[in-house]
Amino acid sequence: MSRYYTEDHEWVEVEGDIGTVGISEYAQGQLGDIVFVETPEEGRDVTKGDEAAVVESVKAASDVYSPVSGTVIEGNAALADTPELVNEDAEGDGWFFKLTLSDTSELDGLMNESAYAEFVSKL
Repeated sequence: MSRYYTEDHEWVEVEGDIGTVGISEYAQGQLGDIVFVETPEEGRDVTKGDEAAVVESVKAASDVYSPVSGTVIEGNAALADTPELVNEDAEGDGWFFKLTLSDTSELDGLMNESAYAEFVSKL
């Protein structure tokens, strides 16, 4: 399993051709208390960089962009009732959606965990 990050603070964890997508610990900290999450519909095709989900906090609403292209196979239903899971475990149980990757070469343009940590340290 490998995890990759975008400069917009999304992550994708890849296992085989399935990617699980969420927002980083840094992003949830910037947003504050999460009050609502809208995940994409199952079966929706997304292209890398597309708006795929919405997250709202007491401070702001933000779009969540898909870090890779593919077809959504599952949204995290738990977030409908407990959006605070994103605050409690942004890079674990607070994931947003899963998709089947259509182009694994897109992962080459993303940061690994150490590169992302360095990126965040300069913000």
